[in-house]
Formats: sequence, structure tokens, C-alpha cells
Amino acid sequence: MNRPKVNEYDYIDFLIATQKAYSCMEAERVQPESENPPAHDAITRLLHRMEPSSAVLWQEASRHVSLKSGILVIDDSTLDKFYAQKMELVTRHWSGKHGRVVQGINLITLLWTEGDRHIPVDYRFYEKLVDGATKNNHFRSMLETAREHGFAPQCVVFDSWYSSLDNLKLIRSYGWVWLTRLKRNRHVNPDNTENRPLSETDILLTGTVVHLKGYGFAKVFKIVTPDGDIDYWATNDLNLEELQRLQLAEESLVN
Repeated sequence: MNRPKVNEYDYIDFLIATQKAYSCMEAERVQPESENPPAHDAITRLLHRMEPSSAVLWQEASRHVSLKSGILVIDDSTLDKFYAQKMELVTRHWSGKHGRVVQGINLITLLWTEGDRHIPVDYRFYEKLVDGATKNNHFRSMLETAREHGFAPQCVVFDSWYSSLDNLKLIRSYGWVWLTRLKRNRHVNPDNTENRPLSETDILLTGTVVHLKGYGFAKVFKIVTPDGDIDYWATNDLNLEELQRLQLAEESLVN
């Protein structure tokens, strides 16, 4: 059997070097001069042989992270594909970039950072019609895998989309700290009287300890943005100070 003319490292080098076009035709065009350079068909066959694998990503990332320090960040992004008609993985997703639902590929990523370096350590494609998994299923799966790898992060940070009770309780069961945004209609009990929406509760900028319905005690921060919008951040670390919350939010790139 003839050896393949290109391997994954050749294609990675192409992705790093290219500025605009990422097609196999472009990869063929920019190959170094040789007597028998690889054609775009060889590159296409390479990509078909290389099934996406988060395990391969972890093999690369594991050398660059510290399991017992730093924070873990989970977020998803949509690569818009407005004109795709029969492209795999392309479905309808909300796009923060465009502020509406668009056609594209949704990728959920688990990132490790200590503030200076940001290393992706796991990922999942959201394709519920294929595997039946929701974004929250992927969220819990990646955290379970991170625990198996030996992570003991300072904190796990994520947006309000992933702030379900099941997710919060899973992180608590690991003995980890979580930090997330909560929607204004999330119910809390601030004074042992009755549950009420966060928007109807007096929450301090420096943080207020409340009972989060269905979970237990949490510390909530009320953040007023320069344009007048209000964000609510919450954590299970009841001793977390506002300066620490701000630092974690900035490191996570979520805020």
C-alpha cells in the first residue's frame, strides 16, 4: 500500500499559515514545490480518515495545563453557514454575534485557563437530531471527563444557559466551586419568607447570600452595566468577594 502523501501535521501547518481560504483546493495550491505534490483529492481523503476526536485534543492539551490550579470555562459558539444546503452538522442555532437564530455549526468547548493561557481541553458538536444529546448533556459529560482526567479547578465558569439545577448539583458533588450568570426570573428566597424572582429581590453589588430554589444557599451579585442593563452572577462559594468574582469572570472571557 502506498503511503499517504499528506498527514495531519501537513494540514495543521496549512491551517496555521493560510490567511483567508481553507479549502482543499487552496491547500493543494500552496503546497511546496516538489516532483509529485499532493492533489486536493489526497487532502480530502485525509480529512475523511480523520474522524473528530476530543481524546486526540486531550493528548495535545494535557501537556500544557495544570490539573490542580486554574479555572475551567464551558461555552458554546456558532460558526455561521448561511448558504450551506447539505453540509453535515449545519442546523439552526442562536448566534450571539448576530443576535438571532442562524444556520451554522454549534461547538461546545471546555477551556482551561490560569489567566494568561487559554487551552481547549475538550469539545462536543451539538447535533441533537443525530445523538439525542442536549447542550446540558454535553456540559455534564465534559465535566465528568475532566474529573476523570484529574482536574481539581479553582472554579468552573459558564453562562446562564448552563445554570440548570442538575448542572449546579453535579459540580457541587465534585467539591468544586461554580460561577455563573442567572436569569432575572430565577427564584430565590433572601430572608426565609418566600421565593421571588431575582428582579424583585434586593441584591448588593458586593453580593447577597440567598437560598436558590431547588439548590440551596448561593451568593448572588447584581451588576449594572454602563448601558443600564442588569446582570446577576452567582456562586456556591459564599465567601467569594466581588473583586474575586470580577477576576474570574475576566479570566473566563464569559463576561
